[in-house]
Amino acid sequence: MDYQNKLVLAPMVRVGTLSFRMLAAEYGADITYGEEIIDHKLVKCERRLNVASGTSEFVEKGTDNVVFSTCDEEKSRVVFQMGTSDAVRALKASEIVCNDVATIDINMGCPKAFSIQGGMGAALLSKPELIHDILATLKRNLDVPVTCKIRLLKSPADTVELARRIEKLGVPALAVHGRKIADRPRDPAKWDEIADVVAALSIPVIANGDVLEYDDFSRIKTATGTHDTLIEFRFMRLANIALQHFLSAMC
Repeated sequence: MDYQNKLVLAPMVRVGTLSFRMLAAEYGADITYGEEIIDHKLVKCERRLNVASGTSEFVEKGTDNVVFSTCDEEKSRVVFQMGTSDAVRALKASEIVCNDVATIDINMGCPKAFSIQGGMGAALLSKPELIHDILATLKRNLDVPVTCKIRLLKSPADTVELARRIEKLGVPALAVHGRKIADRPRDPAKWDEIADVVAALSIPVIANGDVLEYDDFSRIKTATGTHDTLIEFRFMRLANIALQHFLSAMC
């Protein structure tokens, strides 16, 4: 997967379904993240082919509850984002879905209580050895790329140090949310601290935070200091952003 200079649908709980991902792709998204799925839930699933809809569905065994669904059309661009706190369980879950997605991404940035209390999401930021164990285990055993998404640590130096450790594991890209665990969504994203990560790494950095309008693409590229930064944004203003992107390309 080519990660440079792409329009990316951000992972959004209860929003990033197959139908929404397909809509985002129609409006110009090059890469589409699914909503985060917890490994505990995925390991209880089995793959079923829905002939009527042409989709691959991952369904809880003994039920009709579809946990994740995808299709061949999006296989080259869909990123499966997982919540996990255990390398062995993460691998078991990944092996169930890896043949139907382009990339496996580990969520290391969610600050919600559910994730933190379960040792997932942003709780991993203070456990670099566990991060190493999870990513190394997946990369060693899977044939698809493995990435992760983090958020800012207490200091820019701490964030850069962790990002460098992750890069050394051979991930093809790293997503960085420009807020710290204690920050609220209304607090401005710290693009300057994302820029520190961009400057320190040789792999594409996925910049996340406060990219809501079309003009924000050029603003965040300038602020982070590179045109190789992958832009991640919420597609809730999908049509407006895509239309402006189309008109700009026509000029």
